[in-house]
Amino acid sequence: MSDVARDEQAAALRRCHETGAPMPALRRAFPDATIDDAYAIQAANTAWWERQGRRVVGAKIGLTARSVQRQLGVDQPDFGHLFADMEVEDGAVVPAGQLIQPKVEAEIAFVLDRPVDTARLTAAELIGCVAHVLPAIEIVDSRIASWDIGIVDTVADNASSGLFVLGTRPVPLAAVDLRLCGMVLERNGDQVSFGAGAACLGNPLHALAWLARRMAALGRPLNEGDVVLAGALGPMVAVEPGDFVEARIEGFDPVRVSFAENTKS
Repeated sequence: MSDVARDEQAAALRRCHETGAPMPALRRAFPDATIDDAYAIQAANTAWWERQGRRVVGAKIGLTARSVQRQLGVDQPDFGHLFADMEVEDGAVVPAGQLIQPKVEAEIAFVLDRPVDTARLTAAELIGCVAHVLPAIEIVDSRIASWDIGIVDTVADNASSGLFVLGTRPVPLAAVDLRLCGMVLERNGDQVSFGAGAACLGNPLHALAWLARRMAALGRPLNEGDVVLAGALGPMVAVEPGDFVEARIEGFDPVRVSFAENTKS
């Protein structure tokens, strides 16, 4: 893609955020677009939003399930940026109309207490950088109509990010088995998604290591205080206005979020 085409697609995605109207898939208009093109579009919008005063507070990892990677024809995860204004308080209600076509996933969130030294990135180094872990619900969304996405579409769209909810009781890393912890996601009291930490690249710590290397290579290394959503522990589930969602992950308190009913004008 040319620089002009990248800028045009970045602006188109921003308009979707502003209007709530989705756009056609980028890869259909630009079938030769690469993942590098998509990350360039994502970076352009991240920089644009930062100039508007939004603050990056961490990152989210996507495509951590091998089955989803095979579906999209890639051999590694992707990532997007988390902004402070994307956080929803545990138990809060997401206003109607804030999202376009939301879905939810249960995840592990890492909170870092020092920068990750990727030059000596062993398991011990990585563990030593984690202040604590939290349960999380990621509310994914897509600016691409009907979730008609490939890898280029989701990466350009900040890894299909929407909002996120963090639990409020921090858990020490040593107190939970991240690989074996089971997960149940409920929607309106019905169990709709199941999984475990092993679904996330075999262990959410593996996802964190991948992200640390990737961000360092891009010149935006992970830092003290960053929040990292490590990827889904089970299948994502669509939500509608009026839904109530609760995620329960073994070793953590439940985390919850609701979606407001649409109101007629």
